[in-house]
Amino acid sequence: MMKFFYAPGTCAVASHIALEEAGADYEGVRLDFSAGEQNKPEYLAVNPKGRVPALVTDKGILTETPAILAYIAQTHPTAKLAPTDPFTFAQAQEFNAYLCATVHVAHAHRMRGSRWADEDSSLVDMKRKVPETVGACFDLIENGMLQGDWVMGDTYTICDPYLFTAARWLDGDGVPAERHPRVRAHMERMAERPAAKAAMAQQGLN
Repeated sequence: MMKFFYAPGTCAVASHIALEEAGADYEGVRLDFSAGEQNKPEYLAVNPKGRVPALVTDKGILTETPAILAYIAQTHPTAKLAPTDPFTFAQAQEFNAYLCATVHVAHAHRMRGSRWADEDSSLVDMKRKVPETVGACFDLIENGMLQGDWVMGDTYTICDPYLFTAARWLDGDGVPAERHPRVRAHMERMAERPAAKAAMAQQGLN
């Protein structure tokens, strides 16, 4: 059985939903960030980065959402969570890499600016710019990267729980709902999926 480490409401929501979609055999382990559990020696032995998600498999430990999503899809092929065509799979990875490396980083400037700067004025400036930078990221998603009802078009893939997870941060980031109607509609579709409901319930999220 795999062991999945998460903290509620973080980017780990995406992998949690994918595990449920795949019907994977796993144990969920909740970390309390407010108590600093991510920085305790027990967890740092699992993931020295001190972040979530982390997935303990029989072959080793995986971290980083795009890697975990791809692993879940490829080890549970009957769930059909990833394209089998190499180029289309690369496109899915391209989308997930954008969420990981650009969207998530822009979002993190709102509450974790201390990763990049020390001066209070710098932290304030980063936080002030978040609606602009995150909004611009989702403009690209809204107007081209989101190919249909699902990210890759008509077929649900590992891109969809990841977009759902990132889009849940939009309100807190100060991006108006009416700016991205297609993304918001995607969120509503995702919220109705049984796997999303199950993962959200386990994390205590609405």
